Amino acid sequence: MVNAKFIYTGIGVRDLDRSIRFYTERLGMKLTHRSRIAETNGEIAELKSPGGNQVLELNWYADRKEYVNGDEVDHLAFAVENVDQAVTELKSQGVKVVMEPFNEGSGRLAFIEDPDGVWIELAGPQEKSG
Repeated sequence: MVNAKFIYTGIGVRDLDRSIRFYTERLGMKLTHRSRIAETNGEIAELKSPGGNQVLELNWYADRKEYVNGDEVDHLAFAVENVDQAVTELKSQGVKVVMEPFNEGSGRLAFIEDPDGVWIELAGPQEKSG
């Protein structure tokens, strides 16, 4: 079993600016980060509620052609100590890896699937070279 800590939920959105306005103006969340992600040809925005610990990540993908209601849950994210070791262990248990480990910013990420096809991000620090 991989030692993993649940850290946030990512949902797919059709219009990132519209969704940011909804969550900030209607639900009082604060935009804490926004950036383009080259690996997914998309853009993300992270929001938090004042006093809350959970992060909501809004995900917009330029290549996504169609959205079907119910597809909005994009992925769940878990922090792990070592992404590469976690992926190796999960593969040995028959878990499907949908994106092999890669570096993004100062972190290292990979994506696996649950039995129903929901993507799960494994996030950790970049490995130190040396």
